[in-house]
Amino acid sequence: MDTGDNSDESPVQPKKGKSKSKAPPHKAKASALKQKSPAEFFAENKNIAGFDNPGKSLYTTVRELVENALDSAESVAELPFVEVTIEEINKSKFNSMIGLIDRERIDEALYGDFETVKAREKRLAKEARFQEIQAKNVALGKKVKEQTSAKAIKGRGEASFYRVTCKDNGRGMPHDDIPNMFGRVLSGTKYGLKQTRGKFGLGAKMALIWSKMSTGLPIEISSSMKNQSYTSFCRLDIDIHRNIPHIHVHEKRDDKEQWHGAEIQVVIEGNWTTYRSKILHYMRQMAVITPYAQFMFRFVSDTSDKNVSIRFARRTDVMPAVPLETKYHPSAVDLLLIKRLIGETTKQNLLQFLQHEFVNIGKSHAERLIGEMGSDFSPKTPVKSLTPQQLVRIHQLFRQAKFDDPSGDCLSPAGEYNLRLGIIKELNPDMVATYTASAQVFEGHPFIVEAGVSLGGKDVKQGLNIFRFANRIPLLFEQGADVVTRTAMKRISWNSYKINQTQDKIGVFVSIVSTKIPFKGTGKEYIGDDISEIASAVKNSIKQCCIQLKSKIVKKIQAREQQERKRNLSKYINDATSAIYGILKESSQLHAKKKRLDIKDEDAEILQKVSNRLITKEILSEKLAQHVEQVDYEMAMEYATQSGVREEPRENIYLQALEPQKNFVDLHSPVFVFRLFL
Repeated sequence: MDTGDNSDESPVQPKKGKSKSKAPPHKAKASALKQKSPAEFFAENKNIAGFDNPGKSLYTTVRELVENALDSAESVAELPFVEVTIEEINKSKFNSMIGLIDRERIDEALYGDFETVKAREKRLAKEARFQEIQAKNVALGKKVKEQTSAKAIKGRGEASFYRVTCKDNGRGMPHDDIPNMFGRVLSGTKYGLKQTRGKFGLGAKMALIWSKMSTGLPIEISSSMKNQSYTSFCRLDIDIHRNIPHIHVHEKRDDKEQWHGAEIQVVIEGNWTTYRSKILHYMRQMAVITPYAQFMFRFVSDTSDKNVSIRFARRTDVMPAVPLETKYHPSAVDLLLIKRLIGETTKQNLLQFLQHEFVNIGKSHAERLIGEMGSDFSPKTPVKSLTPQQLVRIHQLFRQAKFDDPSGDCLSPAGEYNLRLGIIKELNPDMVATYTASAQVFEGHPFIVEAGVSLGGKDVKQGLNIFRFANRIPLLFEQGADVVTRTAMKRISWNSYKINQTQDKIGVFVSIVSTKIPFKGTGKEYIGDDISEIASAVKNSIKQCCIQLKSKIVKKIQAREQQERKRNLSKYINDATSAIYGILKESSQLHAKKKRLDIKDEDAEILQKVSNRLITKEILSEKLAQHVEQVDYEMAMEYATQSGVREEPRENIYLQALEPQKNFVDLHSPVFVFRLFL
């Protein structure tokens, strides 16, 4: 038996005589229990929230700030304008920010990047031999090989630091709530049952924790709400062990510009070189799924050739409706949730509780359920007095009973109109088709699948280019196991839709919105294909887009064949004209000699014109060319009428109300939105 004693296995015999008595092993002091705060837990398990390494941490910080900015603007029906700036901070500047004086190295051999004289000579000789071989290859016209990079030096290397700033035009934050919104983990406004962009509810809190771990610098927040005469400024960090904010500055400043929104600035360790493409892909895909937003992205470095400045312009002012918070479906709750709902409800009896705390339970249905629970239950049973056994009975009945599926009214998909505009704006494809499926249900949670398939476009590789979205945010990692990837690559027969899977530039866009996205893995970066309802809906949505594209492709093939026939006809006009005119001339001579008497009157008239030189070879050639042009024009007009104009407008187009006070109604169509002012 383990007693917790640290003494040797063989007991020590006590000496005779007086001696201090020792406590027996079983009475040794028990170890004290320790408790971790939520902030401490996420600091130790930062990979759960996407902070695996400096590069991923930089990407996740940008993502969290951008998504918070979009949510904030949409919550007040404001067309989002988000500015993101990543500023590279060199070692000297970082040291001055934290008050550390630069110090020259004394013992070079102490550092991980130290190189001995012998190793340096060996490296330089190898580089010289490589340059000599390269020069010979250039002289002989052979292919020049790129020099392989040197092996990484052991050790972590020197850290890179970046100041990330995100500014929006959203709701802003109440002055007194700012410290807790940023400095207290697992406190926020996104924990109801609704469609939300966030994955963990951490937002900028995890960026603050990473900042504290990697740089020790606080986060800075500026915020102002509408009709507020001041701007709130707060500089704070977080007490990891107590999970409370540590406030450096919290004050009100004059708001001379009448700006509303939030500006968040945090300094973290990162890796721009490795994650540059991921961050830019994220911003581009966010511009696809939110074409009603305008993004301004900047990367600022000490060397100007590394600077990046990209503007993702707004294309429309039609915004999806704000997702509504909804009630739980009976089949989607567990025992703990039932207990929590009972603790929070204001209803007195069981009948009212079932009617008002769950969706799809009317009065008659609730009465039938209560009758099925047994004699211990009645409609007037006080809900607060239910025993644990009775709660288990309710839970069992919820799992077994039949309920109507929840509607998708609480969901807010991007919409075909916005998805199509986003694809056209960012990819400029030759063809695009979109489709939105009706709301479906898995495990009591409604979900909607939107899909788009494009052909051609700029910056699109040959083959399948898959773009995945969950609750209108891009998913960039762990793509291979995702339901969208597996469906597009293995379950769609592209050839049957006249699409070449390997040679055509195919863009596949799938967006899934739900009150609960069934992510797989701790990073929540992909949706597994083990949920048959979602897998089937994704496959059907992609197929519907392919069906639309097939009709366009067939018409395009027909138009191309018509163009080919036109070219062939035009190529042989001279030969055909010579042959036809020769036959007409010979026939006119025979007709003049009355050797052919079975010619119709209209034919005789033509032969007479040939004889009188009213029809010449040149006139005949001109008429044939005009006929080919006319036929081609008529076919082109017919094709354009059926398939629409391919060339998209290059300027920004979005509707603006003439007077903000006017009310209007948007009438949506898959290809346009008509705004009716009332």
